Amino acid sequence: MQYDNKSLYDGLVASGLIIPTGEPGVFGRNAVFEDVLERFNGLVTQLAQADGAEKFTFPPTLAREVFEKSGFMKSFPQLAMGVVSFCGCGKDHAELVSRIADGKSYDDLMTRTGVVLIPAACYPIYPSFTGTLPEGGRLVDMTHWVFRHEPSEEPTRMQSFRVREFVRVGSPEAVIEWRNMWLQRGLTLLQSLGLPAQEEVASDPFFGRVGKMLANNQREQKLKFEVVVPVISEENPTAVCSFNYHQDYFSKTFEIMQANGELAQTACLGFGLERVCMALFKHHGFDPKQWPAAVRSKLWP
Repeated sequence: MQYDNKSLYDGLVASGLIIPTGEPGVFGRNAVFEDVLERFNGLVTQLAQADGAEKFTFPPTLAREVFEKSGFMKSFPQLAMGVVSFCGCGKDHAELVSRIADGKSYDDLMTRTGVVLIPAACYPIYPSFTGTLPEGGRLVDMTHWVFRHEPSEEPTRMQSFRVREFVRVGSPEAVIEWRNMWLQRGLTLLQSLGLPAQEEVASDPFFGRVGKMLANNQREQKLKFEVVVPVISEENPTAVCSFNYHQDYFSKTFEIMQANGELAQTACLGFGLERVCMALFKHHGFDPKQWPAAVRSKLWP
């Protein structure tokens, strides 16, 4: 099997599965792509059905105050995507229109707003945990669009994508047990769909020289695991599912306490829904009607 950016991207486009927009990492998805995505997401729902998670949905924007409090800019400033708006008068508007017509910059005429685009699917929920948790903690289930300023010709590296996210908050023992349980669940699910999925210790793309130290520390403590599948490279497989153990970072930040009065801990897991779809198309072909019967029977029972 050939692994490279171009053949996957060209195949997805030629099959009509994705529709280019002219901006790297930003494209449309057709009905076939969306059907595969929703059916995989449905399998995740079945796996989680007995867990009793609370279901929430948040908009794609996050309050700037929460974003700044989260510390995202300390670790990943290169990925942040803010929201700006025109707030000028009539004269300013005429200048704006003129500059656009002349192909000139108009950034100085735009004003930052009170929101940013969500950089991580779990971020909106943490402020709601502030205070004392119920006995046993909480478990939350969300599906969100996530935005990263990471323009790339690599089809699996998108500027906007969807993540099926679960967040567990409670005692260290409960959080770690939950993380380990879902790591096995995710691996088994992806392998059951005919994907050569494997787990590996991973790290986040921390910024700068200090970031290298943070990444090394994250790996040494095994705070992050990923389930990876070869999609564009066999040597560097693509992460399609991520598991992060935050210890007490968000609990300190948002003052989240266990019922016994001790500081809580948190963990999250996320399935990159578009990436899972691309892995399926890569390994089984661009026409789902031709996929192996065992795979089709799981997605289309």
